[in-house]
Amino acid sequence: MAKAEFYVSADVEADGPVPGPFSMSSFGLSVAGVRAGDVFRVIDPAEHTFYAELKPISDAFDPEALAVGGLDRGRLAREGLDPVEAMNGAAAWLAAVSDELDAKPVFVAYPLGYDWMWMYWYFIQFADGGSPFGHSRCMDLKSLYAAKADVQIGEATKRSMPQHLLSSRPHTHNALDDAIEQAELFQNLMRWDAPRARH
Repeated sequence: MAKAEFYVSADVEADGPVPGPFSMSSFGLSVAGVRAGDVFRVIDPAEHTFYAELKPISDAFDPEALAVGGLDRGRLAREGLDPVEAMNGAAAWLAAVSDELDAKPVFVAYPLGYDWMWMYWYFIQFADGGSPFGHSRCMDLKSLYAAKADVQIGEATKRSMPQHLLSSRPHTHNALDDAIEQAELFQNLMRWDAPRARH
């Protein structure tokens, strides 16, 4: 049997649309559960977490994007972690959780494209060992919902999801808060016995 997997809910706050010209301001990681074979086991998403605020890597930023996360760029420049320290710290944390759970990490996000783009780029640029998730060990919660609900991607919005799938936690735009909130959505989606296809 393949090695078990543990699912890491990730959320990113950034000061622009893409990494490189712009900077990741913060990120949060939360372990949502473990799957071995066909058995999925929920883990309290507040039990295994990692959070970092990072120094900017360029002078460019979009004020509207920066405002979403509510972080002060001047304070980040003074007090934020160097990206090398932040990404190596996250990689070491993932390795420790992997050893504890005897499982490989899988990156999960809603939507995957944005958070994966930032985290993968930063891991490749700054972590000594590159990406702990490889180049493709990731899952999009938007696609997971669309497949289970038998709807188009355009209909796979949180507004259209049944209320019982959503976390009761507030969406604060703090990266760790939102990673934990998203972990509960992931848990609910994994356990959801969706209605039968309509056709």
